[in-house]
Amino acid sequence: MNAIVSVKDVQKTYDGGFQALKGVNLDIEEGEIIALLGPNGAGKTTLISTICGITTMTAGSITVGGVDIGTGYRKVRRMIGLVPQEIALEPFETVINTVRFSRGLFGCAPNEAYLDRILATLSLADKKHSQIRELSGGMKRRVLIAKALSHEPRVLFLDEPTAGVDVELRKDMWETVAELKRQGVTIILTTHYIEEAEAIADRVGVIRSGEILLVEPTATLMSQMGKKQLIVELAHPTDAIPDALAPYDLALSADGGKLTYTYDIKADRTGITSLLNDLQTAGLQMRDLQTRQSSLEEIFVGLVEEGAA
Repeated sequence: MNAIVSVKDVQKTYDGGFQALKGVNLDIEEGEIIALLGPNGAGKTTLISTICGITTMTAGSITVGGVDIGTGYRKVRRMIGLVPQEIALEPFETVINTVRFSRGLFGCAPNEAYLDRILATLSLADKKHSQIRELSGGMKRRVLIAKALSHEPRVLFLDEPTAGVDVELRKDMWETVAELKRQGVTIILTTHYIEEAEAIADRVGVIRSGEILLVEPTATLMSQMGKKQLIVELAHPTDAIPDALAPYDLALSADGGKLTYTYDIKADRTGITSLLNDLQTAGLQMRDLQTRQSSLEEIFVGLVEEGAA
């Protein structure tokens, strides 16, 4: 794949001396969904604003579709759609007029068939002639996406697209994003919802204190950096873990009925075979075994804590 967005050594320092971005390098491939994860103040929104030309970088270079954002700002902005965190819409305007107006701002010729397709994709077709004030919060967010897509951009930025949205509607939004990808739109989203990145992103970038800690395919991140847990259900509860099993650093459940062994899936030896043998030697009988993969959230928390150390 080709990089449609290329960020090279981008820095942003504000007048007060605060450095929001510290030499960020990031290539975003055409047609992918990439999620940027990071705590508040990590630099996610600053990075998006800089790529979109809203914030001026202190140093570095950015190209979109091969065009430099400095020398070809208008052309670049035409290729980008941005959905901000804040819902700012004219309450008494209709949905279709709101979207038409956004398309016109970019100098695009009227295309009712295209706008109707957008509204259908976003489940807004039946709200086409409704006033914005009549819509729910989730529907308003969909209108923001429709506005961002109105001028047929190649790249769509979603800044916390499901903030404050209930779980059911959040999953609907995931399906909408997946459909936009199928239509060829490159999507970059920032999110605090780890499951959001895990569910829909092709790649995950972790940003902290203005620096990109890593960018990896989601599946690779899970497999290479994740931990697995072996949960041993005992036939008979135990009051304490035998001293002979101390090297395994086992965790005993509150009721004494389960032992949890955490191991690194990258290691040459997991230690599971010797653990099972030593359990039997220690006189502990097993009723059942199960494994659990660590979640992306646990990986992310580990990375952030490691970066803070």
